[in-house]
Amino acid sequence: MTAARRSRVLDLFAGPGGWSEGLRALGLRDIGIEIDPAACATRTAAGHTTIRADVAAYPTAPLRGKVAGLIASPPCQTFSAAGLRAGNDDMDLCHQGLDDIARGNDTRAELRAACADPRSLLVVEPLRYALDLRPDWIALEEVPAVAPLFAHVAGILRGLGYSAWTGVLNAADYGVPQTRRRAFLLASRTRTATPPEPTHTKDPGPDTLFGPALATWVSMAEALGWGATDRPTPTVTAGGGKSGGPEPFPTSARKALMDAQRRGSWVLRHSNRRNATVRRADEPAATLLFAKASNDVSWEKDGSAGPESVRITIAEAVALQTFPAGYPFQGTKTRQFEQIGNAVPPLLASAALRPLLPAALEVAA
Repeated sequence: MTAARRSRVLDLFAGPGGWSEGLRALGLRDIGIEIDPAACATRTAAGHTTIRADVAAYPTAPLRGKVAGLIASPPCQTFSAAGLRAGNDDMDLCHQGLDDIARGNDTRAELRAACADPRSLLVVEPLRYALDLRPDWIALEEVPAVAPLFAHVAGILRGLGYSAWTGVLNAADYGVPQTRRRAFLLASRTRTATPPEPTHTKDPGPDTLFGPALATWVSMAEALGWGATDRPTPTVTAGGGKSGGPEPFPTSARKALMDAQRRGSWVLRHSNRRNATVRRADEPAATLLFAKASNDVSWEKDGSAGPESVRITIAEAVALQTFPAGYPFQGTKTRQFEQIGNAVPPLLASAALRPLLPAALEVAA
């Protein structure tokens, strides 16, 4: 097997390219498998190679012996705290699916039919690919509720000679202006799998004899280039028209925003619920989730009477997810927000992959 044929990185459920951008920053490229047309269009516009297909139906045989690294972020809606959590009811079926696949018994069709939400069983797909392709390294990411399933996968991989680590990482610890917590599985056949070393922390403290203190968590204001209490008056609303075009702010809304800008500090309200998470602009955001609630993620003026509300913009969401400025998200505004919120922040992806990549680079050399 030539090095070139064995140097590919395969990205399952690739989305708009969060993992791909993380790899690109480290000098590598991937081939993504993604079924959503808007996400595929985004990947194409960003220059990422993509196969538009259903991961669960795609054959693995043609890929055997050709994949050095495997990445996967299965859809999280059924396990997410923001959803209905049907995945909790399907957890035992998912565990059974992992055991069945490890024994060479493909029961996915019948288990999927038994699930409260058929999407829950997509979490077993990365193991199917891993067992068929035997990549040198593996990186999986999901919402924290999936951590027990990742621990199950790790046990199976260890039985095949992989070193594996599972745990929950906070994106803010790696320079992402967002306290997004996600479960990860990192595994390698050639290195000891370890979590990435944090680069940032909430309270750094002083330098010590063992080295300089970590950097302080990156705030939203810092990531967006704002002053301590200012937010530039926007020229378009966050959502724009349904077709994706801009929608100018009404004059009255612009005046209210400018008036509010002279009072207090900006905060980001992450939904319109009474118990919504609210963060000041000098703090990291909470986990950015949009989907159908994109209209509800809004900036408000802290301390004002009846605070004015201004929807977050695409550009702001892109920056808070650490995608490059101007990243070419495609589709309607709603579809763009969905892609942004569902993606792995590229800066977090780079951090998670870095401990695994030397093995891949040695193979590709």
